[in-house]
Amino acid sequence: MAHTVDFTSVSTAGLESSPVVEALAGLRANEARYFKNKYDHDFAVVPASEAPEIVEWVHGILDDERGLEIASRPLEVTEFVVDGIRMAYVFYESGLSINVMYTLEEGGKRAVGFKLSDGMEVPEELAAFTFARQRSKLAGTIRGSYFVIKREH
Repeated sequence: MAHTVDFTSVSTAGLESSPVVEALAGLRANEARYFKNKYDHDFAVVPASEAPEIVEWVHGILDDERGLEIASRPLEVTEFVVDGIRMAYVFYESGLSINVMYTLEEGGKRAVGFKLSDGMEVPEELAAFTFARQRSKLAGTIRGSYFVIKREH
């Protein structure tokens, strides 16, 4: 069942098995605040088990574009379209968040973003990426990286 992520009162619901649960909840809330402020979109998530097609789409892009396989278990997902951009998010037990920004119009921007929750190590499968740091009131220090999607998905 979907629930809208509240970024004023951060909840760990759905993420309890993560060793960095508070930071991951803050990261999820940070994303919710961004989409509410920029697009007036309510960021609603469901358990990954209820929407395996979202996980499959994201994992398919990772494999096809970079041969990446994420070791951590997906906990929650969301997918929506805002301003002509298909967005998909997967939040993992390790504290990792992966998002796919896929502009529907030909020639638009398409990328995969990685965000690491405060307190987690860089996963082995992402060791080749350079992560930039950003501060967030909701999530502490977020480390992020990305790559551009080159193929059709």
